[in-house]
Amino acid sequence: MCRDIDAQLRFYAALLGWGEAVKSRSPIYRALEHEGVQFGFNAPDAYVLLRLEDRTPAAEAPPITAYATFMLDTPAAVDAAVAQAIALGGRVLKPAYATYYGQWQAVLADPEQHVFRVSCSTLPPGSAT
Repeated sequence: MCRDIDAQLRFYAALLGWGEAVKSRSPIYRALEHEGVQFGFNAPDAYVLLRLEDRTPAAEAPPITAYATFMLDTPAAVDAAVAQAIALGGRVLKPAYATYYGQWQAVLADPEQHVFRVSCSTLPPGSAT
């Protein structure tokens, strides 16, 4: 759920390089797709459509209850995605680091303050968990 579905679509399309799921487009929904996965953006009107009116957030940023993790191929791709997210108006919540489970990962927020992660299953040379 987001305030500006077109802006969110542009942000994530530029960040991930995924194409729009044009067949899924509606007045209140946009989505990107890649390898059988759709990542969608609902306008506020979807709260009523989905019978979620009691979950409509207040004006301030809602609490974090779920977030997407985008798995990338290399640590360099994670670092590049962090730089791209910043350039597109996102912000870094936790810079790239070696996780205890051996992934290179960064925690970010998009321009509407939704939290997401970019990660890869390998560490850069010289990094330790």
